[in-house]
Amino acid sequence: MEFFTHGFGLFILILAQCLAVTLVVLVSLAFLMYGDRKIWAAVQMRRGPNVVGPWGLLQSFADFLKYIVKEIVVPAGADKAVFFIAPMVSFVLPAIVWVVIPWAPGWVISDMNVGILFIFAISSLHVYAIIMGGWASNSKYPFLGGLRSAAQMISYEVSIGFIIVGVLISTGSLNLSRIVEAQDGSWGLFSWYWLPHFPMVVLFFISALAETNRPPFDLPEAESELVAGYQVEYSSTPFLLFMIGELMSIFFMCALMSVLFFGGWLSPIPGIPDGALWMFGKMVAVFFVIAMVKAIVPRYRYDQLMRIGWKVFLPLSLGWVVFVGLAAQYGWFWGTYARWTIGG
Repeated sequence: MEFFTHGFGLFILILAQCLAVTLVVLVSLAFLMYGDRKIWAAVQMRRGPNVVGPWGLLQSFADFLKYIVKEIVVPAGADKAVFFIAPMVSFVLPAIVWVVIPWAPGWVISDMNVGILFIFAISSLHVYAIIMGGWASNSKYPFLGGLRSAAQMISYEVSIGFIIVGVLISTGSLNLSRIVEAQDGSWGLFSWYWLPHFPMVVLFFISALAETNRPPFDLPEAESELVAGYQVEYSSTPFLLFMIGELMSIFFMCALMSVLFFGGWLSPIPGIPDGALWMFGKMVAVFFVIAMVKAIVPRYRYDQLMRIGWKVFLPLSLGWVVFVGLAAQYGWFWGTYARWTIGG
């Protein structure tokens, strides 16, 4: 009985942690969407959301309610089971990966030693939701959009994987908390990995945009080409789940960039306490840059997107892995950098 009580109490604790992180992420998404629309409006010299709530702050929640009360329309020839499974998978998988993101020392649901492998495993499954959504709609337009989106995601997952491998070689650990701790040095923000891995920071950022179908790489959803990609037959709540899953993936990429290159919860200024606020602030800062890219960069053609992924980013990221491996083995650069910044 004592063992059952202990196990049940641990289960309740883990469940509460999962619900807390999910709630924080979902509420953050509402205001990030609001900020995204405001930034886009400011670049185009217009107001953006400004009616629902003070300064339009409740606009995202109003849109949420609109999607909830709308009618769910299912195409007559659709595979209904797969049609509804696809948006649920698209929502659940981006939510699962948050369990390994450390917000502060000890502030992580599962501090597993293979956190990076866990992220690779879950993110690689997300492509199935898009393929199922496009195929189950029983229409050539969402089917083509699903294939193009799947090809795009797979292409840029390869580059992201090699870039992360370079960080792992520098750290010597697959644990995300250890990666952050390895960047804790006497030089503050100059001890973080954005400096020695700067070329890959740029590649990772661009690859993250393509991986999440974010402008200027939102080609599977290009209005003039495929009407809305794999989502064209979806409405109401299923469409909302696709949108939330996509935005959650974007915010997760912000968190991953903060952990891998920008010190996670570490303070940029020596002497100022570290904490979860720094982590969240860095994520919001990365999202601001993503929103600005959406507003100012024109959309690429699909052939240009695939050519950049396979002929530019893949060779560069693979070459960087070789360079970092040799540098770590022979101490060409990383040994000196560690002695200067960390005192190793």
